[in-house]
Amino acid sequence: MYAVIATGGKQYRVEQGDILRVEKLNAEEGETVDFDQVLMMGSGDSVNIGAPYIDGGKVSAEVRAHGRAKKIEIIKFKRRKHHRKQMGHRQSYTELVIKEISQ
Repeated sequence: MYAVIATGGKQYRVEQGDILRVEKLNAEEGETVDFDQVLMMGSGDSVNIGAPYIDGGKVSAEVRAHGRAKKIEIIKFKRRKHHRKQMGHRQSYTELVIKEISQ
């Protein structure tokens, strides 16, 4: 069984046992997080699509770790104009393990 959930402005397709990195959540390591914004559920040929969410649909996940992604370097450069701007960014994330998908 799989589900499509919405969190952090993005959508993720998850199955039980999957390890997933999402935008940082306010939860401690080892804590259980429930996602009730389930957009779609499927098992084999049967698919259940919400409008926009499935009533009673829930995905439970355990917080595995918090961290920060690799650094992304941003460089803005204009030739012959003496213009050069350099920045960096590291996005925070929460790593989850999907425990249960229920309807």
